[in-house]
Amino acid sequence: MQVPTLEAWPQTAQAAIQLQKRLCTQVITHDDLGEVRYVAGVDVGFTDQGQITQAAVVVLTWPELQVHESAIAHQPTTFPYIPGLLSFREIPTVLAALAQLQTTPDILLCDGQGLAHPRRFGIACHLGVLVDLPSIGVAKSRFIGEHQPVAQERGSWQPLLDQEECIGAVLRTRLQTKPLYISLGHRLSLDSAINYVMSCTTRYRLPETTRWADKLASSKQPTPQE
Repeated sequence: MQVPTLEAWPQTAQAAIQLQKRLCTQVITHDDLGEVRYVAGVDVGFTDQGQITQAAVVVLTWPELQVHESAIAHQPTTFPYIPGLLSFREIPTVLAALAQLQTTPDILLCDGQGLAHPRRFGIACHLGVLVDLPSIGVAKSRFIGEHQPVAQERGSWQPLLDQEECIGAVLRTRLQTKPLYISLGHRLSLDSAINYVMSCTTRYRLPETTRWADKLASSKQPTPQE
C-alpha cells in the first residue's frame, strides 16, 4: 500500500495543534467510497515503558470477516503522551505498518476517536486524511461529549453531542455490554460508520477488525497469516 512521506512532523504540542486546525478542514463527512471488499483494523501499543511504538494493521475480507493480511511495525516513540494529540505519537508507526500491506483496505477502523475530539480531528480523521481512505473511529471510552442512556439491545445507539453538535454515536454492539463510541473519520457519514461497525461485529463487544488489531498490537506473538 502506498503511504505518504511525513515531512516536518510536529515535535511540539503547539505545532501539532496548529496542524490539526489546518487539516481538519479536509475531513469529508459524507459517503465517498466505492465497493467495499476489505476492511482493516488499526491499533497501537507500546513496549519498553513507552519507548517503542508497536502498530498493527489487520485486513479482513468483508462481509465474511476472514483474516486476509496483517502487518506490524516497531519504531522509537518520538512524541510525548498528550491527550488530544495521540495521533502524533502513533501515526508514524501506523504508516510504517500500512506500507507493508499488499492489499489496500477500503475502510480503516481505528482504535480511537474521529470527529469526537476537541478540534474534530482524532486519529481516525488524521489517518484517513493522510492516506485518503474512508475511516472510522471506534473507541472503547468517551473522550468528550454527552449522551442519553443507550438501550440494552444490540444495535441501539444515541447521538454523542458536544455543544449541541453531533460528533459521534454511542453504540451498543452486544446485548447488555458497555457501548462503544463511534465517530466518523473521513469519507463516511455517521450512519454508514455505525452500519459498518455493526457489520464487523459478531459475538463480541468489539468489531473483529478491532479485536484482531488489538491482539496483534499488544502481543509479541506471530502475526496471523493470509
